Amino acid sequence: MKIGVVGVGYVGLVAASCLADVGNTVICVDSDKTRIDNLNKGIVPIYEPGLAEIVKHNTVAGRLHFTQDLKEAVDNALIIFIGVGTPSAADGSADISAVLNVCADIAKLMTSYRIIVTKSTVPVGTHKAVSELMARHTNVAFDYVSNPEFLKEGAAVEDFMKPDRVILGTTNPAVIEIMRQIYGPFMRKSSRLLCMDPASAEITKYAANTMLATRISFMNEMSALCESFGADIESVRQGVGSDDRIGNAFLYPGVGYGGSCFPKDVRALIHIAKEQKCPMRIAEAVNDANLAQQDRFAKRVLEYFAGQKDLTLGVWGLAFKARTDDVREAPAMRCIGKFLEAGIKVRAFDPEAMDGARRELGEKVVMAKNAYEAIEGANGLVIFTEWPEFRTPDFEMMLKKLKTPVIFDGRNLYDPKWVAKLGFKYFSVGR
Repeated sequence: MKIGVVGVGYVGLVAASCLADVGNTVICVDSDKTRIDNLNKGIVPIYEPGLAEIVKHNTVAGRLHFTQDLKEAVDNALIIFIGVGTPSAADGSADISAVLNVCADIAKLMTSYRIIVTKSTVPVGTHKAVSELMARHTNVAFDYVSNPEFLKEGAAVEDFMKPDRVILGTTNPAVIEIMRQIYGPFMRKSSRLLCMDPASAEITKYAANTMLATRISFMNEMSALCESFGADIESVRQGVGSDDRIGNAFLYPGVGYGGSCFPKDVRALIHIAKEQKCPMRIAEAVNDANLAQQDRFAKRVLEYFAGQKDLTLGVWGLAFKARTDDVREAPAMRCIGKFLEAGIKVRAFDPEAMDGARRELGEKVVMAKNAYEAIEGANGLVIFTEWPEFRTPDFEMMLKKLKTPVIFDGRNLYDPKWVAKLGFKYFSVGR
């Protein structure tokens, strides 16, 4: 099948490469000339395990094409996926201007029936806004499908190839059958298609992400309570997670959530609910609790070093989670900003996210060549990301490198008794 994908950012590129990998011919369109040129050279703009290999394989095989020409995709593809960004506006709402602009352009270029499929996360009512907008620009028949993505950064390729569900927001049985053929190769063991109306599909994405963010924020608040009582959040987590009605997923305490989805989607849900005069008080609390957790962690570090001069902190981890280079709304970015405001120098290392962090922080932070260089002569180590290589480091070398053997662990990577026995002063979350 011939498929068009508009927007080759995180969502669009993963979707396009995986669709091509099962035999489809996919035309990818993006207005960013540099990005398109790089992809045609085999340079993938994001780090996602397995993605570069799939892009290269399908480009060489002739199934994956990259262009700035939207007309090429509209002329040659029956189905056009939209994967452009929907960033947060100043009021917390999702900015869908890119989605609307792309759909208007598609409508103007259409000469025969097309199916428009939105992968971007969009607020409830976008299906109506897009359909009305396109109808103003064309008399050609089309159908619209809301098909929200549920990709975890760091496991996006696997999530697309082996989805736990695919949601189709459309009421047209013929379109459902076509979409069933597209997703069939990814569901050979069992069908996991959920068909519903477009509004329900749109809200499902926000509901799912906000539910997961709620679990994280709840456990983070519980971690603060545990600290006040001298309890152990790890024991609490195991006790809570062993309940089959709850389970263990997204119950790990830390320094807060970040990334391109949870913060943005929680804010967007709060905004659309206010517009409907149906406030989401739990979502509002989740958003506030997440920021408070990050600030609490940063404050703990700053209070420990209060009154000391000429400080340098080593930082391990800049991405919002392991297995990604994404620093968007990463707790590390917010906390490092507070360290810098306090006059503390920062030397950081991340296996994949240093380029993104450098764009975010400028030259204020020194980017080290490796984890041990980051802590050379530092007054302490602060850990923000649970990269595997940070889990069992050379503690003896760390003692030699650090000026002061103190660790602030925002991901609870180590056994407190063990690192204390080795000679570290160790601060973790909720323990």
